Amino acid sequence: MPSEPPHGPFVVALAFDGAPMFELSIPAEIFGLPRPDFGADWYRFALASIDGAPVRTSHGWQLSVDGDLSLFDRADLIVIPGWRPADPALPEALRAACFAAHARGARFASICSGAFLLAELGLLDGRRATTHWLHAPRLAQRYPRVAVASDILFADSGDVLTSAGSAAGIDLLLHIVRGDYGVARANAVAKRLVLPAQREGDQRQFDDSLRAPLPSDRLAALMTRILAQPDEDWPVSRLADEAGMSLRSVARAFTTRAGCAPGTYVLKARIARARELLETTGLPVERVAQLAGFGSATSLQQSFRRQLGCAPTAYRRNFAGMPVPTPEA
Repeated sequence: MPSEPPHGPFVVALAFDGAPMFELSIPAEIFGLPRPDFGADWYRFALASIDGAPVRTSHGWQLSVDGDLSLFDRADLIVIPGWRPADPALPEALRAACFAAHARGARFASICSGAFLLAELGLLDGRRATTHWLHAPRLAQRYPRVAVASDILFADSGDVLTSAGSAAGIDLLLHIVRGDYGVARANAVAKRLVLPAQREGDQRQFDDSLRAPLPSDRLAALMTRILAQPDEDWPVSRLADEAGMSLRSVARAFTTRAGCAPGTYVLKARIARARELLETTGLPVERVAQLAGFGSATSLQQSFRRQLGCAPTAYRRNFAGMPVPTPEA
C-alpha cells in the first residue's frame, strides 16, 4: 500500500536566474526528499521562481520549478538560498509576495548571501543576523540597522533565520527540523547525510580574511612584518617606534587600516600562523604555539577558544585531515 503523502509544514524555496545550485539543493534535500519512515507528518516542498518559468543556475544549468510566487501564499517557511550581494534590489513582485507571506506569519530562512534579500526587505532590522564571512562587512555597511554577527553559523530570530556560508545552511535547516519535530528526527536526517547534527565551533574557524597590506608606507610595511614574524615580541611601544608614530597615533592608525587595535592585530597574526601550521604540518601543539608567538600550548588553546570557538586539536581535525600528534617527550 502506498504511503500517505506528507501533510506537514509547506516549505517553498526561491529559485532565480544565477541562483547557486548547491544552496538550492540543501532545502530540497532536507525538506523535499521523501521520508516514508517518518509517516505523513513531514514537510511538503516546492520550488518557486518569480514568474513560474525555468531558471538558469549559477552553473549554467536550466532548472524547472513547481510554480510562481503564488506558492508563497500557502508557504509556512520560505527559504532564500542566496541572493545578489553586489546588487540586492528586488523585483516589485518578489517584494510584495515576501511582505504578504511575512504578514500572515510565514517564516523566512536564508542561506549564505540570501541574508541580503531579507535585509533589503527590512526583515532583519533590529535583529541579529549572519551571512558568509566574506559578505558580512558589506551586509553590515549597507544595512546598519542589522546586527551582523560574522562569527556564527546561523542566527534564529524566530520568524526570520539566517545562516553563514553554504554548508551552514545545512546546520540552519537541521536546527529548524529540530525545533519543528524534535531532536530524534533532526538526528536521523543528519545521519542520512553523514553529518553531525550540531557542529563544534563556528564560522570564525573559516575566516581567512587577514591579508598582508600593500607595502605603500611604513605602517603597511610594519603590518606585513607582523604577519611574517608573529613569534616576535610586538609591544605597542615597538609598533609606534617602527611606524614613526606616537602611541595614540599608532593605535588610531591600526584601527583605521586594520579595523582593530594594534594588540588585536598581533593576536590575529599569531592565530593566522597557528592555523597555517596546524593545517600544513604535523608539529605538536606546543611547538605550533612557540612558532606562532603564543609561548605555550595553554596560551594557544585559550586564544583559539576565544577567537575561533574551538580547540587547536579540533581545528586540525577539521582542516588538516591528519592524526593529532602526541606531545614530544
